[in-house]
Amino acid sequence: MNHVPYATLAETHISVVSLVGDRAFKLLKPIQTSFLDHRSVEDRRRAINEELDLNRRLARDVYLGISDIVENGQVTDYMLVMRRMPSDRRLTVLLATTEADEALRSVAKAVAGFHASLEPNEIAAACAGPADEWTRWQNNIDELGDLVAAGVFDGSDVEQIQSMARCYIDGRHQLFEQRIAAGLARDGHGDLMADDIFVLTDGPRILDCLAFDQSLRQGDVLADIAFLVMDIERLAGPDAAARLLRYYQEFSAENHPASLAHHYVAYRALVRAKIWAIRYVQTRDPEHLSAARGHIAQCQAHLVRAQPRLTLVGGGPGSGKSTLAEAIGAAMGWTVLNTDEIRKDVSGRSRAEHAMAEPDEGIYTPENTELTYRELVDEASALLGRGESVVLDASWSLDTHREMARRVGGDAGAKIVELECHLTPTIAKERITRRLASPWTISDATPEIVDHMSKRRDDWPQAISIDTSRPKVDCRDVAVRHIVTESLEGTVA
Repeated sequence: MNHVPYATLAETHISVVSLVGDRAFKLLKPIQTSFLDHRSVEDRRRAINEELDLNRRLARDVYLGISDIVENGQVTDYMLVMRRMPSDRRLTVLLATTEADEALRSVAKAVAGFHASLEPNEIAAACAGPADEWTRWQNNIDELGDLVAAGVFDGSDVEQIQSMARCYIDGRHQLFEQRIAAGLARDGHGDLMADDIFVLTDGPRILDCLAFDQSLRQGDVLADIAFLVMDIERLAGPDAAARLLRYYQEFSAENHPASLAHHYVAYRALVRAKIWAIRYVQTRDPEHLSAARGHIAQCQAHLVRAQPRLTLVGGGPGSGKSTLAEAIGAAMGWTVLNTDEIRKDVSGRSRAEHAMAEPDEGIYTPENTELTYRELVDEASALLGRGESVVLDASWSLDTHREMARRVGGDAGAKIVELECHLTPTIAKERITRRLASPWTISDATPEIVDHMSKRRDDWPQAISIDTSRPKVDCRDVAVRHIVTESLEGTVA
């Protein structure tokens, strides 16, 4: 370790770490804060013991033990004794080298293995529930009040964060409960930061877990890894952060909707924004102010991306709505629900079975159509509740059906985008004729239905018009561009 000082000192708001030779000695400050009380020797002894036990779960050979501090034969304090880690193997350093990807993969594997070694427990389950999730958000937002008054943050940004976070949590109770039932709530690390991770030749050493408050450490395993995802995005960009999360999923076999990952990353960014803001108030260092505001922007951006989307794709028979809906679903990674399939399901028919009939007859009676749309929006509601975004492929001829979908989307806190495909009747009929010749089509529409449906179509002023006479790729790109633009409207880009 000739390239670093033999002895140096590091200080945080609650501790002091002395790095001497190949050892590190951590001493807790005799202070009280809003989240801990270390004023007495006994308080610090308990805290040091807890820190030793918890951190040995991930780095047993680093956390060596506890040493008494003795004065005149009396124990006056306690120190945590650790093996000093090589600074050039810190993950923060490796991110700027050719070893970055290998290091991320190694760390993801270690965190996944750590999570797998833990048992689900009732405390973690409570912490992972929607009530506790909102309490954590609200507590941090409340603490930003003084920082807004101090000019660190804009009050409107904080209000927007509060609104978006509450909307997501309120609409996702089903998702939180499903993950708890799946055993994904555990006693994790709670403070995964690149600065505290060292990637050695025999594997990573992950240090300094959050020991002073188990309610901030326990919860969904995705919320745990999200802290590091947030930090890696800040240090190395979104691509590196996405790779870390992808590697974690590979090693853990954990599965989640993308919206939930964005939600948890947003929360972790909010926590770091608060910490940097407090440091700025104490130091008036402009770099601390920049870091605080950068994390607030990161929080907002991920909250926007966390909001589930409900996209209605409609139009007359042969207008290309199903082709467009499938293309949007493939491009965005979203579930597509199709009324042609659902109509067969509610009628008790095979999806591969044709059931052509005159208008308002067979499986196309008004009663069956109403049942089809209700099933469509019910399935969409369930998916939105699980944090998924959904594309609904239907003719959407009647505004009453569109309003049904809008209500479901609104109840789920989803951003709703409505698209209407337009095509001349002649071309639509030609497409239907070609489609009927294919053995793979599930649609029962005939050329004759085009004129009939156009006469019964309610105006759709809320919809964005898509000219589907253009090439399929162009239509998809136009639609996706509108979806992204509409989804970000009134939020942070």
